[in-house]
Amino acid sequence: MDQAMNQTGEQSLVEHLIDLKKCIIRTLLIIFVGFCISIYFSDKIFDLIRAPIVPYLGDSGGLVFTAPIDKFMAHLKVSFLAGTIVTSPFWLYQLWLFIAPGLYKNEKKAGVTFIFFGTILFLLGVLFVYKIVYPMAFKYLLTFGGQIDKPMITISEYLGFFITTTLMFGAAFEMPLILVVLAMLGLIDDQFLRTKRRMAIMIMAVLAAVITPPDAISMLSMLGPLIFLYEVSIWVVRWLGRKQASTS
Repeated sequence: MDQAMNQTGEQSLVEHLIDLKKCIIRTLLIIFVGFCISIYFSDKIFDLIRAPIVPYLGDSGGLVFTAPIDKFMAHLKVSFLAGTIVTSPFWLYQLWLFIAPGLYKNEKKAGVTFIFFGTILFLLGVLFVYKIVYPMAFKYLLTFGGQIDKPMITISEYLGFFITTTLMFGAAFEMPLILVVLAMLGLIDDQFLRTKRRMAIMIMAVLAAVITPPDAISMLSMLGPLIFLYEVSIWVVRWLGRKQASTS
């Protein structure tokens, strides 16, 4: 009997590994297709990425590169990132097909909800930094000290800065979702968030100083939304607490 159970367990493990392999292969194929499509539009994608800084680059109006391969590699990197983002609903669905069979009904519902709101919050963070923070930051940093000195920013430097800062803003906007998850696990409540508000604001200020470009305008541009999202989180956690209390 023990031998039969061991064989069943081994078969189950092998089946899971096979399913995982299929999931990984499908995910990579989907991303590769997105990458190939994005290469065709890489010029337009790069124009969007370059747009926030172009007005402040002086007469040239463009970025510079110091090696023949720099521009080519930048377009490959942008195409891969764009392909991964554009095809994310499809490869996330593949991951969901792999994970979902092992979840209960309520866990599946919660998972879909978290993915949906997590995506919305991330996109809000990206949109905020692109439309508000970048224009103000570049205007201040690249025009500071007069117009005599001309900026010469390389493609690789700007692209690395743009990708890192954009992703960090998107991740920072996930804060309400993280706090809600902690509340659902019973680790925090709205009273805890209220009493720790000052400490939270200090942490957010440090985070904003690290993530944003080194100027006060950019820092405050991020700190303000983070404080607002923290206050929204308190309200949501309080609502969840009342809902759980009423159902129990």
